[in-house]
Amino acid sequence: MALPAGLEDAHRDYTTRLQTATMLAERTRRAYTSRVRQYLAWVADGHTDDDPLADPAARDGAVRDWRTHLQAVAKQAPATVNLSLAAVTDFYTRTGRGQVHAERMPLPRRAPKALSPKDGLRWLRAVERCTSTRNRLIGLIPFYAGLRIGELAALDIEDVQLSARKGVIEVRSGKGRRARTVPVHRALREDLRIWLYDGERDTWNPTDPGLLVNSRGQRMGPRGLHDVIGHLANDAHLEGTTAHTLRHTFATNLIRWGTDVVTVADLMGHARLDTTRDYTRPSADDLDRAVQTLPYDK
Repeated sequence: MALPAGLEDAHRDYTTRLQTATMLAERTRRAYTSRVRQYLAWVADGHTDDDPLADPAARDGAVRDWRTHLQAVAKQAPATVNLSLAAVTDFYTRTGRGQVHAERMPLPRRAPKALSPKDGLRWLRAVERCTSTRNRLIGLIPFYAGLRIGELAALDIEDVQLSARKGVIEVRSGKGRRARTVPVHRALREDLRIWLYDGERDTWNPTDPGLLVNSRGQRMGPRGLHDVIGHLANDAHLEGTTAHTLRHTFATNLIRWGTDVVTVADLMGHARLDTTRDYTRPSADDLDRAVQTLPYDK
């Protein structure tokens, strides 16, 4: 969308500054660039009387009005509105135009998206049909150990310790650098044994200590792992399932089977119990089932 010269210059300056923001993911930088441009286009349409790029009072008023526009006119969800507010706040801060004072939208608290018991069984059957031990491990470790995809990519051979009946996975690169130990589920143990001790990993000619390697013998990165999970999801007819969905399923299943919140927090690597307590909240399916139990007269 075209912008007036002054606003175009402001957007270009912001985009340039944003490219040096190494703490932000590329996807976040793209989202911020797009959202800020939408905001500036809205400003250009004359929705403000003063200059929100120069006047602090006009700045805060414009952002609050923009928030109302996104909610009431554009009908955007609260999480989407908050992303736009985060982008615009970053724009003002990063370009030296001050700190925005506009509250975020309250978000409805729901349990994180996880596979239902029925879909979880479909997932496991799809993994079981997979002929690649490596790919089965990629599909099972987040499901049975709750690892994030970055943690899965960072696993080394030495991080997996197996005995005849037990085993542990040492997660050393968790979020916030919080290390944790996760016991190996019995459904994982056999594939890990085949991969590590029966020489199957060696057939990939590994040149890296990473647990999971690609066809070049190098450690698999998050993108390659995501692709494998995507193929498994397609086979299970569970499109949209990601490593994070499987991680959420791990925690949700623990809660469903009565594991206490403190233990789940340790297994998930959560720093705050409030994060883990979200798994005790009802999901959308739980709410639907509750309503459908109400009696009615045909």
